[in-house]
Amino acid sequence: MAEGATTEDYPQEIDEQLTTFDSSVNAVKTMLEKLMSMSRNDLLQKLDPLEQAKLDLMSVYTLNSLFWMYLVTKGINPREHGIKQELERIRTYMNRVKEITDKKKAARLDKGAASRFLRNALFDPDDKELKKAASKNQTISV
Repeated sequence: MAEGATTEDYPQEIDEQLTTFDSSVNAVKTMLEKLMSMSRNDLLQKLDPLEQAKLDLMSVYTLNSLFWMYLVTKGINPREHGIKQELERIRTYMNRVKEITDKKKAARLDKGAASRFLRNALFDPDDKELKKAASKNQTISV
């Protein structure tokens, strides 16, 4: 149940939902306190540019999502508000960052290793002995 509220303040049917909502808000508050406890410059110096972009996108998406929830609590339909387009724009950038991350993780072909692998996989010891014998015959007949 929400802090400071009694079951007489709201319908009993939504008690579980309010409890879940309250715990979620507390979890967000804890994460934000951890994030805010560190100076932004110190945090950014520890991250590479891609990680900085992820942090910025996560921050702006979180802030806009919280504003979305605020609009809902005020009875304003957020789907008819500019916040919807802003969240879509942020999602577009998040997808671009994800594509870049996926490309970085993708396996790269080491051509030298691949050719050695194929050469050794296709190796036939009988072929090697025939080639040695043929090369010896050529050197003898010259």
